[in-house]
Amino acid sequence: MRNQEIYWPVNIRFLRSRLKLSQEALAERLGITRVKLNAHESGRTANPTIDDLIHFSEFFRMSIDSLLKIDLSRLSEQKVKDLEEGSELFMKGDNIRVLAITVDREEKENIEYVPVQAKAGYRSGYSDPEFLATLPRFSLPTLPKNGTFRMFPTIGDSMLPVPEGSDIITKYVQDWTTIRPETPCIVILKGDQDFVFKQVTINKDGTMLLQSFNKQYFAYTVPLSEVIELWEYYSFHSKQLPEPQTDMQQLMKMLQEMQNEIKEIKGRPASK
Repeated sequence: MRNQEIYWPVNIRFLRSRLKLSQEALAERLGITRVKLNAHESGRTANPTIDDLIHFSEFFRMSIDSLLKIDLSRLSEQKVKDLEEGSELFMKGDNIRVLAITVDREEKENIEYVPVQAKAGYRSGYSDPEFLATLPRFSLPTLPKNGTFRMFPTIGDSMLPVPEGSDIITKYVQDWTTIRPETPCIVILKGDQDFVFKQVTINKDGTMLLQSFNKQYFAYTVPLSEVIELWEYYSFHSKQLPEPQTDMQQLMKMLQEMQNEIKEIKGRPASK
């Protein structure tokens, strides 16, 4: 088996030069010292830590797999842009998204619950087993044995008819290309953005369309680089009993179903 050549130092240097940044400027933006950055670029950091891999990957909007295995300096500018703007490699999870889990005494995965007060910490600790160990954990015998599940709280009325304040049980999505259009998901976004429960559609231009279930809210798009994790809806738990649908709600549901059927028919290839 041949040794895989690692292009990490070459790529970090290439991407910095491509942005026309000095080592001092890039180090400041990354929040590290120039000495540490120089060590990465010169190859003196032979085994970058997981934190460094994720940090550089998120800054350059480039998968870790690409940063390690591909000599980016030999690619065309368009190919580099493709890798930045949500390429198939990125969406399939080849950037080595790190999913930390906890297990019970029988080595079975727990379901972690992320309470409202833990949301801010989750963005920085989602890949840290020690942080996850601080979250409430439980198990449900009715869940499928395959897959990793997590529970998130919801706030607001944008997810109606799911009652406000419900807890959503979700399944982790590693390969974003498997998501069908308008798949209900909890979306974990970077920065100060809130977790959102939306109907998710992956666009070919490297963006994600987020649609509310409550049609009073406008749909919007976010760059894939702003998305940390996707968790596909499995079920929800609520203290509220669902209210009977009014005649108007039933009519709106019928119209929505008709619109979906029309979209599906239009999308089919014409028969010869």
